[in-house]
Amino acid sequence: MLGTLFTLLFLLSLYFSVLSGSEAQAGTALLTGAQEAIPFCLGIAGSLCYWNAWMELAERSGLAARLSRLLRPLLCRLFPRSSQSGEVLSALSENLSANLLGLGNAATPAGIRAARGMASLGAAARDELSLLVVINTASLQLIPGTIAAVRASAGAKAPFDILPAVWLSSACSVCAGLGAAAFFKRIWPCCR
Repeated sequence: MLGTLFTLLFLLSLYFSVLSGSEAQAGTALLTGAQEAIPFCLGIAGSLCYWNAWMELAERSGLAARLSRLLRPLLCRLFPRSSQSGEVLSALSENLSANLLGLGNAATPAGIRAARGMASLGAAARDELSLLVVINTASLQLIPGTIAAVRASAGAKAPFDILPAVWLSSACSVCAGLGAAAFFKRIWPCCR
């Protein structure tokens, strides 16, 4: 599916470059972009390895488990049906902890485990599954490791100077998502 989409986008850009008479500029941009992609990807890969190693250290030292324990009361309140299953609650805690640390790559497997566990609970957890998607999409972050890696790779002198903006915007997006989920849960009772 993604391969088809990228092929379609490539063909459309080729078509419009021919149509506008800028084939030479499009070819130059294609080659320049390909050359710049290699150092960019290597820089991102190094930073992601660093943050994933940090997450592994946090797990082995027990820091991630303590953070999960701190989050459990909140998760039990947000996901009352799903939190009755210890496995789902553990996956939810791990997912939210990884998202707080800005490690979306590490959060994904836990989120998938939590979603599968919720789906196995049947229609009773449908609202909670939707809420999980909203919380993961909004992604409250304390340490935006991935975006800092992108900024560092792009040459930013202080890649973490965006912390206040990230904290504010992610808190606002989570609050808006939770509010919208509560609103739609009330006005769409037939979807329960």
